[in-house]
Amino acid sequence: MLGGLIALTTVQDLTNVFSGNDNQPYYIGNTANKNVTLMVNVYWGNEYLPGMLKTLADEGVKTTFFVGGVWASKYSDLLQAIYDGGHEIGNHGFFHKDHKNLNYENNQKEIYNTHKLVKELLGVEMTLFAPPSGAYGKTCLAVAGELGYKTIMWSKDTIDWRDKNRDIIYNRAVKNPKNGDLILMHPTEATAKALPDIIKFYKEQGFNLTTVSENIK
Repeated sequence: MLGGLIALTTVQDLTNVFSGNDNQPYYIGNTANKNVTLMVNVYWGNEYLPGMLKTLADEGVKTTFFVGGVWASKYSDLLQAIYDGGHEIGNHGFFHKDHKNLNYENNQKEIYNTHKLVKELLGVEMTLFAPPSGAYGKTCLAVAGELGYKTIMWSKDTIDWRDKNRDIIYNRAVKNPKNGDLILMHPTEATAKALPDIIKFYKEQGFNLTTVSENIK
């Protein structure tokens, strides 16, 4: 586990470090396939992650966790547990900043420093970026694309960070299910309680619960 935050890298010209990418954000996956993704953004909620990981393991579900760099630097053991569970790791920026209002260089720093940290910890080259609070602009999309990232939004938001109610979270996650749904959630107590029934619902409806990368193919 790292003893603290990594020193921020000064990013001058990273346009040749990774291959370019389509800059348009994804709000839903490939609707031709009956897939959904229960994607989890992580900056906090450590106490609920083990229970959520156990539920996912018990149900045989793999998904995508978008991790913040400042969180990963402090809790590399939990990051490792997510990865060891067979889940996909995505980039959620370093300090949970508003990427819509960041300039070019600071967008680079937020995304690249998280990329660098996760690669050092896990050996993983992440390719998916979820902007904190869903805030992005043209500069953010351009930088993400230059760094080899697809920008990921969502089609359903449980708003579980605000509403700590298991039934509300469940209803938001399963309302009007459709192919390609990207369902946003966080590691909260209420989400952990709702997760088994959310998974059960989608399985009973014949959906495959999979990672973001698989969903957007």
